[in-house]
Amino acid sequence: MVANGLKKNGLYCLQLEESEGYRDVWNIVKETVKNFLGKSRVGMMLFLDDLPLSLGAYHPVGTNNIVLNKSLVELVETTVKSRLEVKAFIYTLLVHEYLHALGYLSEDEVRHLVLRISRACFGESHVATGLAQNGPWALLKGVPINGLPTPKGAMEIVKDFERPNQDYIV
Repeated sequence: MVANGLKKNGLYCLQLEESEGYRDVWNIVKETVKNFLGKSRVGMMLFLDDLPLSLGAYHPVGTNNIVLNKSLVELVETTVKSRLEVKAFIYTLLVHEYLHALGYLSEDEVRHLVLRISRACFGESHVATGLAQNGPWALLKGVPINGLPTPKGAMEIVKDFERPNQDYIV
């Protein structure tokens, strides 16, 4: 692991605070994982789909896809007051699925890694670390998600989610 080469916690906190949209949060995910584990993967795609509210996201093994629960993100956006909490929620879900895409298939191992990465990159008291420790649904404490209906719309692809640093054809 490359944990001793990490940027100071404050820089990642500032980047997350200033992020705008999925692409910015994704760049933070890739950077924190690369700096902590020394591993990366390019060509990932993000899809938004209406899933059961008990499922935050998933990565179909063998693909370059991450599917994020659009309904759950919208519920968090309407429930919490802080934009940082929404961004940290999305960060936590994306880093979890990115670790699966990197080959970490054990849920226990991935949860542990998300917590370790969050602690190292954001510090112990940051909301992302709290969500990694308590689960992203901690933001929805008191919201009866099991009783809420989940509308089903068409799956969407997030355009320009990841742009390669260089062209495929030179």
